Amino acid sequence: MSTPTRTTADLSAADLLAAYRTGELSPVEATRDALDRIAALNDTVNAFNLVDAEGAQTSAKESEARWQARTPCGPLDGVPTSIKDILLTTGWPTRRGSRTSADAPAEVDGPPVARVREAGAVLLGKTTTPELAWKGVTDSPLTGVTTNPWDPTLTSGGSSGGSAAAVGLGMGALSLGTDGGGSVRIPAAFTGTVAHKPTYGRVAHHPGSPFGTLAHVGPMTRTAADAALLLDVISGFDGRDPWLLSPYARTFADTLADGVDGLRIAVSPTLGFATVDPEVEAAFEAAADVFAALGATVERAEPGFADPVEPFHVLWFSGAAKTIENLGPGARAQMDPSLVEIAEQGARYSALDYLTAMAVRNDLGTLMGAFHAEYDLLLTPTLPIPAFAGGLEVPPGSPDPRWTSWTPFTYPFNMTQQPAASVPCGFTSAGLPVGLQIVGPRHADGRVLAAAHAFETATDHHTRRPPLLG
Repeated sequence: MSTPTRTTADLSAADLLAAYRTGELSPVEATRDALDRIAALNDTVNAFNLVDAEGAQTSAKESEARWQARTPCGPLDGVPTSIKDILLTTGWPTRRGSRTSADAPAEVDGPPVARVREAGAVLLGKTTTPELAWKGVTDSPLTGVTTNPWDPTLTSGGSSGGSAAAVGLGMGALSLGTDGGGSVRIPAAFTGTVAHKPTYGRVAHHPGSPFGTLAHVGPMTRTAADAALLLDVISGFDGRDPWLLSPYARTFADTLADGVDGLRIAVSPTLGFATVDPEVEAAFEAAADVFAALGATVERAEPGFADPVEPFHVLWFSGAAKTIENLGPGARAQMDPSLVEIAEQGARYSALDYLTAMAVRNDLGTLMGAFHAEYDLLLTPTLPIPAFAGGLEVPPGSPDPRWTSWTPFTYPFNMTQQPAASVPCGFTSAGLPVGLQIVGPRHADGRVLAAAHAFETATDHHTRRPPLLG
């Protein structure tokens, strides 16, 4: 495998759009370079399970004509973009990483896909996911193992691991991911990319996830500015989602200039219960110092809740049971055995078990509401460990078989429905990325993205290239 040279594939969406406006670059060139990057590296990392090169090239030519006529059709016109293979996309099958899914192409776009298509994005293809997006790493019986741009023997994380690997390697500047327990933030941390889980209801989702109101749709990018740009597009109205929030008061792109000066920021390296790798903790502590230098008041403060993993399991495993409730023994035999295991456990929970877990969830949300009355933001590591071997649900030697054992910082904020972003904040001695999680109160997506952008502007972690890019 030869090392790819720097091309337009290495530019952010914002930079591509600026170059389209001046005529310096064409969407045709950008799409060609993104497809070339996929051709060069996808066999190594397995980021895509479907690539529509012909469709993408046709869309790029149409976009080029619009830019030449100075009539772009929307804020993403000509930007190469990928879609996690959980979201309906017209003309493409939605396999969800499962041999049990139908091959029939979708007849409609899901809401966020419809929004990016209307905005003129060039859709490259679909990115890999674990089966039915059930876990924090990306491997499935259908598509195999997705690996990490920084070391292809390691996992990219999940469940949006294909999207993270894609944007991290320049296989399109933007990607749409989903997050039910950390699934955009986990792979962003492991791959040195950026992801934002919006406040629940900020982005329309249809059909509704079997995992219920834990599951969010969010942008996956290489910069906070691109995440804001994509969130502005996908947070548009769609009447198919009954939980959709009213429009945000400002564009997210406009909020980036707000910075963090004057904010009161809580720093919690463990949330009071997590065990953190020393190198991860060192990178996190250095990141917290950056916010102080940017004018924020930074204080050590724990939100004060115990690990909610067991209530989360009740909610998550019940959702897994819903996903396979109509599948017989023959179909289940073709599936990820661990998914079947948790689904069968979920089917044994009672309504009382579920409502008890929901009560814990409600109490957690109330606690975090009070916490954010005092603190504008909360900083934690995104993950307590760096990436581990690919094809495993947990690190080698782990006494716990489930992915939630090493993701203590992510799933609590799906339970509370708060906005949370992950940005790269450093590297281990082995050269593996470390992620910083920025959590805001419900509805404060703009504040989270502004903080991510301020941190990114003050550091250079996001500028480092994975070894696969040379």
